[in-house]
Amino acid sequence: MSMTISALARTAGVNVETVRYYQRRGLLDMPERGEGIRRYADGDVRRLGFIRSAQGAGFTLEQIGELLQLDAGQDRARARELAAERIAALDLKIAELQAARGALERLARQCHAREEGPCPIIAAFER
Repeated sequence: MSMTISALARTAGVNVETVRYYQRRGLLDMPERGEGIRRYADGDVRRLGFIRSAQGAGFTLEQIGELLQLDAGQDRARARELAAERIAALDLKIAELQAARGALERLARQCHAREEGPCPIIAAFER
């Protein structure tokens, strides 16, 4: 199927400017003009889906570009390495979020325990 950039963006659930940005970053090819209009194919929809899914997993655009260049049958080791790096970064972020959650829970308990004086939650953020 052949489609315009606006149809491609709509089908992929992104903005036209997002498509253009990915093209500028080299993540998505810009097709030649045919009859004055650039026409995109189903493969472009799949590639946009891949990019969005990889972003959802937390990969950077640079990492996504590398993943797009890898041939899954030829360089699985590098794909696994990129995934392991992303997992480690997610584990670190999860630990940071759990620590922040624990601190906020303690402050909420302190706030609930006393009805007088300054609120410990607000005081903690004023420091």
